Amino acid sequence: MKVLVTGATSLIGRHVVGQLLQRGDSVTVVQRRQSGLEGVDELCCDLGVSEPLKPLCNAMKGCDAVVHLAAKVSVSGRWGLFEAVNIEGTRRMIQAAQSAEVPRFVHVSSPSVAHAGKSLVGVEAGAADPDNVRGHYARSKALGEIIALAANSDAMKVVSLRPHLVWGPGDTQLTQRIIDRARAGKLVLVGSGQAFIDTTYIDNAASAIVAGVDNTERAAGRALVVSNGQPRTVKEIIGRILQSAGLSTQLRHVPSAVAITAGGAIEMLWQALDKQGDPPMTRFLAEQLATAHWFDQRETQELLDWKPAIGLEQGFIKLAASMASS
Repeated sequence: MKVLVTGATSLIGRHVVGQLLQRGDSVTVVQRRQSGLEGVDELCCDLGVSEPLKPLCNAMKGCDAVVHLAAKVSVSGRWGLFEAVNIEGTRRMIQAAQSAEVPRFVHVSSPSVAHAGKSLVGVEAGAADPDNVRGHYARSKALGEIIALAANSDAMKVVSLRPHLVWGPGDTQLTQRIIDRARAGKLVLVGSGQAFIDTTYIDNAASAIVAGVDNTERAAGRALVVSNGQPRTVKEIIGRILQSAGLSTQLRHVPSAVAITAGGAIEMLWQALDKQGDPPMTRFLAEQLATAHWFDQRETQELLDWKPAIGLEQGFIKLAASMASS
């Protein structure tokens, strides 16, 4: 199979490319700069609207599938940056794939596109809700997902996959941020820490996306949340990550109402001052830490013909081993 992948240098992207190559697929990666990945063809270009579409179309010709992972991922930042990558970048990828007559398109989204701050307990993937989600990232990804799924047709089958809280060795988005904040004495538990969440070990997230490539027709037109299917409390997940790094798991608690209110105020201040880097708390982050969000995986596993191969316990052992050797 010939597959084009965007966002191939991200944590998930590297693992997806590795799994595709391992099974013998031909892979082309699209990046702003050289990826440094071995065994792939490369196209260096920006997905922004200022770039001509023709190079993308040419790179996609003859492809059996496109996996669109590239995204602007942050809890803060200017709306225009999120719009350019997560919305317009997705629109251009869809247009190029349609022009090149690619039969399968896997759009990688996020469960945050349907999370309006309330608990999600054992639910299936809800519809993307850009009007009520929290923050520029979630809103832009919701609008991008809507664009992608609207392109589903007989000519090009489209599925949107939402990996939930991906972690593992090499993760800088979740694992390393938790560790860095703990080392700086800035990590807190919002509320009791007893809200149940599910997460996704990196190898499982990648294998689900590869399964999406193979089963796009079965899952066409659907949005599916991907996770390990092993809900645990926020306190336990954070504690196990800290334990893997050899850090204390004793954290102070902040009332959820206080954290949510403070997060909203900090977020507004960050935007007003146009500050760079992530704020210490946002409303979205506080709600994520204070509310349950775990998902029914039966439909995901059935439509993708997939199951997670690495359980939480094995994943934490692998994480601890990688921390010890780094």
